[in-house]
Amino acid sequence: MSVRSVLKYARISSQKARQVTRAITGMPVSQALSVLDFTPKKAAFLVGKTLRSAIANAENNHEQDASEFIVESAIATPGPSLARIMPRARGSASPIKKRMTHITVIIGAPKVEETPEGAKKAPKSARRNAPAKKKAAKAKEISE
Repeated sequence: MSVRSVLKYARISSQKARQVTRAITGMPVSQALSVLDFTPKKAAFLVGKTLRSAIANAENNHEQDASEFIVESAIATPGPSLARIMPRARGSASPIKKRMTHITVIIGAPKVEETPEGAKKAPKSARRNAPAKKKAAKAKEISE
């Protein structure tokens, strides 16, 4: 079960908002909120607002306890830009783009991987060489 919240047309560039969204992706909700509260950026306030909205959506609309959820993804995509001009020397003008972004936060229950008791994953080197060992074992059986 995942719950999402979207903040559209936020007056910040998506590049600045992405710095903050990358920081909280994969964190538990409570930890992400505390990180956002102590991050001194405008984007942290906007992402925090969206995260709180996603938590409220989970509790009110889906009747879920959001305290154990994690931030599955936090995305900042570019929105429209306002085109403005800045007067320059000798009667010329330069363009100014006032950028906007759409911030999407998706929270969900943590994924639980079920592994048998005592079973461990083979080291990467063993997994990488596994097909070669199987081929060698088959070749040995055929030759015997």
